[in-house]
Amino acid sequence: MQTTKQKIGFIGIGVMGKSMVRNLHKKGYTVKIFTRTKEKALDLLEEGIQWSNSVAELTKESDVIITMVGYPSDVEEVYFGSNGIIENAKKGSYLIDMTTSKPQLATDIYQQALEKGLHSLDAPVSGGDIGAQNGTLAIMVGGDKQAFDTVLPIFDVLGSNIILQGPAGAGQHTKLSNQITIASNMVGVCEAIIYAKKAGLNPSLVLDSISTGAAGSFSLSNLAPRMLKEDYAPGFYVKHFIKDMTIALESAQEMGLDTPGLNLSLSLYKELAENGEEDSGTQALIKLFDQ
Repeated sequence: MQTTKQKIGFIGIGVMGKSMVRNLHKKGYTVKIFTRTKEKALDLLEEGIQWSNSVAELTKESDVIITMVGYPSDVEEVYFGSNGIIENAKKGSYLIDMTTSKPQLATDIYQQALEKGLHSLDAPVSGGDIGAQNGTLAIMVGGDKQAFDTVLPIFDVLGSNIILQGPAGAGQHTKLSNQITIASNMVGVCEAIIYAKKAGLNPSLVLDSISTGAAGSFSLSNLAPRMLKEDYAPGFYVKHFIKDMTIALESAQEMGLDTPGLNLSLSLYKELAENGEEDSGTQALIKLFDQ
């Protein structure tokens, strides 16, 4: 199957999904989309991207089906059942779930897909809205190497750091490791900014110094400046970060692993959500500190 001729179906047009679809379309792929709220996709339709009326319709017309939805329950809804992807996909199709979801769910999808003659990959991403726009996402993949190699040209459009981590579920486990890292880092970024302010420093100049040293991170370079501008628009929603951290905590507990940093960050973000910030970007965490 020549990838330039693969017809792609994309389900879920959120903050990141929309940019991912645009990048695929610009590279010449035929892309059809479906999302529960068609109004959110009107700008894409005006750009020449095609609409499907249901998951089943999109699946039947596609060679590669990419999903980027919100929660594990959403993943289950689009993959399973008589109207889902697995029941309606053509034999030999490639299914790529780029949602951050449960590793066991990724394994379940893989097994059911295999029984239907389908190829399944779990391929969650990191890089937020900026990475999605620039096509520089980190893509963490679980599944078979043959499937990975076949769709790698598609991944190359969407990301710049693409690694097959292991069998089904390995991509999700890698993404949870990523989220555990970010969780504690976001607390540190907030504390550093508040410390700089209390010390009478210019926090922007402080960021200029520390972001290129040993403290450097994506959050420090990209989200801390948004904090200083009081720009809380979502590159990644608070509510979705809570979802990811909850899955990570549950997975860690299943392995008997204690994660105090993750526990603290999750409790803080839950407090932030209770304050009405669940639809804000994760950088809104600074609001709990800057009082």
